Amino acid sequence: MTSDRDPYKALATRLDSLPNGFPPAKDASELRLLAKIFTPEEAELASQLLIKLETAADIAARLQLDYTPTRSLLKGMASKGLIRAGKAEGGLGYGVLPFVVGIYENQVGDLMDAELARLFEDYYQRAFAEGMAIQPAVHRVIPVGENIRMDMQVAPFESVAGIIENAHSWALLDCICRKQTTLIGKGCKHTIRSCMAMSASPDAFHTTDELDTLTKEEAYAALRRAEQEGLVHTVSNNQQGTWYICNCCTCSCAILRGMAKLGVANVVASSAFVNSVDESLCTACGLCVESCQFGALTVDEYAVVNRTSCVGCGVCINACADQALILVRRPENEIKPVPVNLMDWSLQRAQARGIDLTTLL
Repeated sequence: MTSDRDPYKALATRLDSLPNGFPPAKDASELRLLAKIFTPEEAELASQLLIKLETAADIAARLQLDYTPTRSLLKGMASKGLIRAGKAEGGLGYGVLPFVVGIYENQVGDLMDAELARLFEDYYQRAFAEGMAIQPAVHRVIPVGENIRMDMQVAPFESVAGIIENAHSWALLDCICRKQTTLIGKGCKHTIRSCMAMSASPDAFHTTDELDTLTKEEAYAALRRAEQEGLVHTVSNNQQGTWYICNCCTCSCAILRGMAKLGVANVVASSAFVNSVDESLCTACGLCVESCQFGALTVDEYAVVNRTSCVGCGVCINACADQALILVRRPENEIKPVPVNLMDWSLQRAQARGIDLTTLL
């Protein structure tokens, strides 16, 4: 496969044409990042894939390439998490994968080394974080279920329990964000192996060495440990098809530290809930203030909640020994509608970015 064009520029352009986005940096740090992950041949082929899944034969025919080497290259790229693979009309299909959430997270194993960590940080600081502010947000906060008032209706997609119960396989894997910050010497105190993958298929993770398979009970226990560490549960911003739960912190999480440290607003969608203080129980101890990663609490005679800054995660409630805090449902006019599924999210995001997806579908 030969081409006069720069394959990394072509791939970067393709990735930025997706709803998730991959904004260019003035210093071209995004190209150096891609060059670390893709060979030139891989980048050239990936830059021409569509969102929809096509068989190797269809891709080779559309691009006028030899079938056998094209099929081999596609299989290798899929095994490295560089492109999508799944059932398509006519057999196994392949398609372009967003950089986040997608290509980058698939580098969480041995592929994430000090060089890749530094290259990502260079790009993150220069361009990536601001691209995450486009709506609808990539991630959405879900609260600790026990901290929601019992008399409220909670949709399955709005709680940890609803998402866990909807899956049939669960597994624990390293948080790529904490691994990345550790490799550049800026790691935090939180546990690295703390993020969760899920699947609708039973025994989906038993052949994957990078993950620790869990029972449903072990999945709940892992999330409770994350809550005790003060980590915030975030998921993909859609009602159906949630396949991971990130347990995030503003010190390492690429999305949350964009808000906390770079001052980029709206990078994560708040939950449908907001913290509420029972003033008669509050002793103004200040522990809730220390536990809040978003600066949403202050204390005078009692704790006061900044409803705009509160993302409704419920982490501070676990820190309150006086049981003076609880999550209540926000008024409906304060709750942002959650896209139904990934396609709905993609269409809304594409519209917000002024992108025409018809050429990629």
